[in-house]
Amino acid sequence: MKKSIITKSLLTLATIGYTILGITGCKGSDPVVNPIDTTKTDTTTFAKGADISWVTEMEASGKKFYNSSGVATECTALMKSLGMNSIRLRVWVNPANGYCNTNDILIKATRAKNLGMRIMIDFHYSDTWADPSKQTKPAAWTSLSFTDLKAAVATHTTSVLTTLKNNGITPVWVQVGNETSDGMLWEDGRASKSMANYAALTNAGYNAVKSVFPNAKVIVHLNNGYNNSLYRWIFDGLKNNGAKWDVIGMSVYPNWFTTANDWATCNTQVLANMIDLVSRYGTPVMVVECGMSWDSPVACKSFLTDLITKVKSVSGNKGLGVFYWEPECYGGWKSYTYGAFDNSGKPTVALDAFK
Repeated sequence: MKKSIITKSLLTLATIGYTILGITGCKGSDPVVNPIDTTKTDTTTFAKGADISWVTEMEASGKKFYNSSGVATECTALMKSLGMNSIRLRVWVNPANGYCNTNDILIKATRAKNLGMRIMIDFHYSDTWADPSKQTKPAAWTSLSFTDLKAAVATHTTSVLTTLKNNGITPVWVQVGNETSDGMLWEDGRASKSMANYAALTNAGYNAVKSVFPNAKVIVHLNNGYNNSLYRWIFDGLKNNGAKWDVIGMSVYPNWFTTANDWATCNTQVLANMIDLVSRYGTPVMVVECGMSWDSPVACKSFLTDLITKVKSVSGNKGLGVFYWEPECYGGWKSYTYGAFDNSGKPTVALDAFK
């Protein structure tokens, strides 16, 4: 998605220290941490999750999160209490304010690991937001030859994932690119200009993921999950150019489908697209981003309940899961309005769909 950014300072070393140790700032609501097998990667259980990549920045700004009883609760633990079993986290190469870099990802991934939640890593291959409107190269990569650009993708991917591995964290899924509906790392990897280049960059990321985590499922992610022609164009192009992927990921936002938020028709077309993609390419599908306006919680719950049911209905258990995008946003955070918390910092009934 296209989002605005307000520069914030990075967490202090003290904050980083206590978070990595699994200690939250709310003593009365700390999650009970049980020993888990961190080498296990469950790819069979349906994923119900959320992308909460903003959480450390929100905490640093003073934001707190509360359960339905008004008890302050660490956000990752709160997601688990709402029925979620997975967390998605974005990665930027060299972000100006430090958030979503390797160290910040480690903090958030450690929390999820300690709660026994599965993890999806989302590489943007940019210093900031990558989405259908922009796929800007990291500043340090702008003058690289295409050969060196592929090497940079591989090196960055390997470096981040190796840091996770060295800290006992094993992601189940890894995205190589975010909403790459016209490729990534423009202009070299713009699909409409060179599908072959886009495929080569995708393979650079894919191979790097497998070199660190051979069992991780690699996702190629597009927006507008209801748009079958878009998905056929990209994935036919990738297939014809030798690209590799394990899962097709999609964003589903009813407001993009129609300003009237016709979620029912949107979901129907998403399911039809999923069925076609599974038949055409033989790979599983999943919704890695979705959301509706925070102030329409009842409609959002209906949307999510229906979407989860439809994804689960994909034959052969090839509908893998549904992730909400940044539900914890509230109180005008970054001017983002598709969260699922009210202005008091509590989750709305929308998230009951995950229970």
